[in-house]
Amino acid sequence: MTTALDHPWTTPPGPGTTLSVAPGVRWVRMPLPFALDHINLWLLDDGDGVALVDTGVGLAETRALWETVFRTGLDGRPLTRVIVTHFHPDHMGNAGWFAERAGVDVWCTEPEWRAAQMAWRTDGSHDVERRLAHYRRHGFADDAIERFRERGNHYPRMVPTLAPAVKHLVDGDTLLIGGRRWDVFTVHGHAPDHACLWNREDDVLISGDQVLPKITTNVSVWPDRPASNPLRQYLDSLDRFEPMHGDTLVLPSHGLPFRGLHARLAGLRDHHDTRLAETLDALGHPRTGVELIPILFRRVMDTHQLSFAIGEVLAHLHLLESNGAVTRLTGGDEVHRFRRA
Repeated sequence: MTTALDHPWTTPPGPGTTLSVAPGVRWVRMPLPFALDHINLWLLDDGDGVALVDTGVGLAETRALWETVFRTGLDGRPLTRVIVTHFHPDHMGNAGWFAERAGVDVWCTEPEWRAAQMAWRTDGSHDVERRLAHYRRHGFADDAIERFRERGNHYPRMVPTLAPAVKHLVDGDTLLIGGRRWDVFTVHGHAPDHACLWNREDDVLISGDQVLPKITTNVSVWPDRPASNPLRQYLDSLDRFEPMHGDTLVLPSHGLPFRGLHARLAGLRDHHDTRLAETLDALGHPRTGVELIPILFRRVMDTHQLSFAIGEVLAHLHLLESNGAVTRLTGGDEVHRFRRA
């Protein structure tokens, strides 16, 4: 479902530049080497310096653009702290670099910090085989399994270093940044303990990946948590945004800033209701997760995109299974299949 939103800015800032979007808030956009080709990052006035929310991937191109921003776009003001909404590489990628370069603290929730450490270190043979077993279990053939093996763990490539330590954010915290109060609240489903920041006085929300204006954020069952129910967590977490005004300025990690929060929340719920119905309709006879991918994703995908697609398919299956709408069958081949109950 496409929901009409108000976009105060229809053009993002150019490479290495900033754009003021709210009192004390500037928008930076950095490139990503994926089909989703950008991330939005936010600079918050913080006294004589600036605080940064999220960092981009830890690649040379991104770091060169950051050098341009700090040389020409900040009037010589120093970085004061780095706040990371969640552990994914486009958000955490340069946090360690900034901590070393500027001697500043990195802030994130403890579950996200633990997830970053696990992702950064998970590349041993046992870890690889566990991931591949997960993909086999849900119907991938040998050629796809080998592509997953060749791809390996991309996290350390995008996050070359981790900060040696972090200051932990907790749901309910309030950060005083440049005289403005930013309430911290955490949401789930996309990441273990994703932090959002809300400035009530100026009615500005930094939503990270949890609420995006055009695409839906990835909500996946991952190999390291094969029994999880992330879509249930994600949908429940949308309730955290309901107390906010409909005209709150939402600053998302991807896409354009927008107003129309409640309409977008309704659109996200409708989208997943439709996907759940499509999944259920396809399960008149037993199917693997892989067999459902072309039903829910009607496009050709590379290996990177396939890992997200099977994760999302399983997220919908696990929610339906938890509601008793589908049952799981495991045959002698040890492949999991799902059928409408």
